[in-house]
Amino acid sequence: MNNSIDGAEEEEKERSPPPAGLQSPHLDRNPSPPPDQADGEEGEDLDAIGDTVYSKHWLFSTLTRVIQMVAEYSEENSEVQMQLSDDDEEDLCRVWDMAMDKDVAGFLQEFKAADILLGVIAKSRCPRLTEICVGILGNIACFPDTCATLSQNEDLGAVLLLLLGDADPPTLLETTRLLLTCLSHKDICFLWLERIRQQTSVCSSVCFIMSSSTNTDLLEKVGELVDKLFDLDEELMKNWLTSQPNEKEEKDGEIHLDLSLCLIEAAKQLRSESLNGLEVYLHIVQLLTTVEEGIQVFAAPGGPGRTVWDFVSDVLSKDLCQPNDLPVVLHEQKSILIQALSVLQALYRCQDRWCSRNDTSLFLIGSVFRVCHHISEFKHEAPDKEEANDDQLQTLAEITSEFLADLCNNIQKDTVADLIKNDYLTQKTCQAAAACLLPNFKTSFQHLQAALSETDPLLADVMRTQFPT
Repeated sequence: MNNSIDGAEEEEKERSPPPAGLQSPHLDRNPSPPPDQADGEEGEDLDAIGDTVYSKHWLFSTLTRVIQMVAEYSEENSEVQMQLSDDDEEDLCRVWDMAMDKDVAGFLQEFKAADILLGVIAKSRCPRLTEICVGILGNIACFPDTCATLSQNEDLGAVLLLLLGDADPPTLLETTRLLLTCLSHKDICFLWLERIRQQTSVCSSVCFIMSSSTNTDLLEKVGELVDKLFDLDEELMKNWLTSQPNEKEEKDGEIHLDLSLCLIEAAKQLRSESLNGLEVYLHIVQLLTTVEEGIQVFAAPGGPGRTVWDFVSDVLSKDLCQPNDLPVVLHEQKSILIQALSVLQALYRCQDRWCSRNDTSLFLIGSVFRVCHHISEFKHEAPDKEEANDDQLQTLAEITSEFLADLCNNIQKDTVADLIKNDYLTQKTCQAAAACLLPNFKTSFQHLQAALSETDPLLADVMRTQFPT
């Protein structure tokens, strides 16, 4: 495998078409059938696939030609990379288009297209051909019935998981999309989960992509795949998190990558490119903190806890809910804020195992106060009261209050003085913080109030008057 993964520019959708330049100009028809099939309405009806105008004969001939082409090439040039002709590539891309139709997908399945495409993939010496074949399978898998049949093919399942170790980004993108599609069908996802549990190379392949790729589309889709896997199978998540290389892997020279650090590397790459992609990776890290094995990994001296803490703290402090943002920004960012604050709270509670809590960044503490203020402002100014109290916003308010309570329980007067000096703690942010802390976290509020009394008696009196305890 190459030491970097970069490039795929293919458009991603649930049912993925080929690149626009090679997509058939009219999605409602494919190339005209050969002349002997085009004469007479009865002939056209017999040749049509289901209720479509797509031609069975043309589809047969295209797939047959590809089989012959690959077989001949593999015999003559087993080690030389194959190149598709423009005509062959265009025809295959039209099949890719056609597979988005349910009738065509069903017909391809009846025609044993999965076995045909598997044979082509196994013999292919052309990355573009492999990508297109996997893309066609991905479109077939979008429909429950065809996905169920396709998923029963054990050989195909094994090959697709091995393809995660491929060096071609477009192929990786289509492979990941196909696996994610299959895992999204609840009646068959268990088949793929079992295969992934047994195929240990999947973890290392995914980690390699996350740690080395600079391709936004690929990183987003791989993140969605890992997120789906961990959401479906907690034991798989624990195994991937705690797995260590065995003696055979060490002898074979396989690089063992730390899952949590690979997640952060991918998140760093997506930070400036895709807020949605960043949110996916933060959610994966948040899932890791929900199990004791994850906390142990993060809390271990010399472990990844400090790296994860520093990155997520920086994201919260510099990217989310900035001082001059309008209140509506909170509504747009509430989901990623939940992930970031959940991760930080979990790490903070075990922070004393890998650093002193007194080392908590002033900027971070100020950011949590700022989020409280944004929540208060949004609830006050939101024109729609239902929007101001939706489930996600309520969850954000709860996690923010809990994290702020943890911070205030350990807050020192010098920290409060610095917060005031740097305008992180003002009368408005204090009022918002009090609203977050009371009545559920009265002790934390009293700690904050006591520190205020020693650093800014006037502000402390205002808070004591407005929020008597």
